[in-house]
Amino acid sequence: MAVEATTGGRLESARSARVKEAFVGYGFVLVPMGVFLVFFIFPILYAVYISFHDWGVLGKVSTVGLDNYSLLLEDDLFWRAIKNTLYYTAGVVPVQVALGLFMAVIVNNAIRFRTFFRAAFYFPSLASSAAITAIAIYILNADGLVNAVTGSNQPWLGDSDTALESIMGLNAWTTSGTIMLFYLAALQAIPTDVYEAAAIDGAGAWRTFWKITFPLLKPGHFFVLVLSIIGSLKVFDQAFIVSGGSGGPNYSTLTAVVYLYQTAIQDVDFGYAAAMGVALFALIFTATLIQRLLFGKAEIS
Repeated sequence: MAVEATTGGRLESARSARVKEAFVGYGFVLVPMGVFLVFFIFPILYAVYISFHDWGVLGKVSTVGLDNYSLLLEDDLFWRAIKNTLYYTAGVVPVQVALGLFMAVIVNNAIRFRTFFRAAFYFPSLASSAAITAIAIYILNADGLVNAVTGSNQPWLGDSDTALESIMGLNAWTTSGTIMLFYLAALQAIPTDVYEAAAIDGAGAWRTFWKITFPLLKPGHFFVLVLSIIGSLKVFDQAFIVSGGSGGPNYSTLTAVVYLYQTAIQDVDFGYAAAMGVALFALIFTATLIQRLLFGKAEIS
């Protein structure tokens, strides 16, 4: 009987310890989950609610149902903004991902001044995008440094034919450092055994990269592409600064978020702006889901 009592006491003590451990774990999770629900999930749900109303500065004016979404389908400026945003994404994402991967491969090797190059490549990502854009406006002006070197007088950010492309080049450069860091982490997670086996088999550097490194970076590709595409679809600050908030010249820099800002802040039409936000969220969610299906289960083992 004494043995059974002792065994039962130990089981009860172990069960109590597990319960306490579980409470501590849930306690740590509760705070960030609460912040996530209050500042992320609730605003999304509230935006969906607002999108079904005519909503002004003082709140709800009237319920309009799906009228805001019907207006979106007929709004030429909205579709122009979506077209510009998709064009921007299609141009920026491949360039910044390729640059980031290229720089990550370089600084992952045992080269001289490796730490310096890592910091130098990443530095543009640390700088303020507003400050970088202000400098770019000066450099790309008709009498700026670029035209002084090339001998032309092209206003790169003031011409509808080159304004968005100039922003694309600027952002591909400034964000590639962040992509480099993500790829660098993924590269360092690859076991060295596979490279040793490839060296024994006589595989060259180029073949090793395409047959071993690139396929093993699949989780990194998924993570980087998701972040890159989401960031590109939400482009705002550079387009806003370059155009002064107008999306010009000739709506060439009018992106989805810039148009949303104009509708919400300048036109004070929060219901219609919320409908735009919901549509943009659906676009981003769909793009992420497609990538998830294409890459499959992309976890680092």
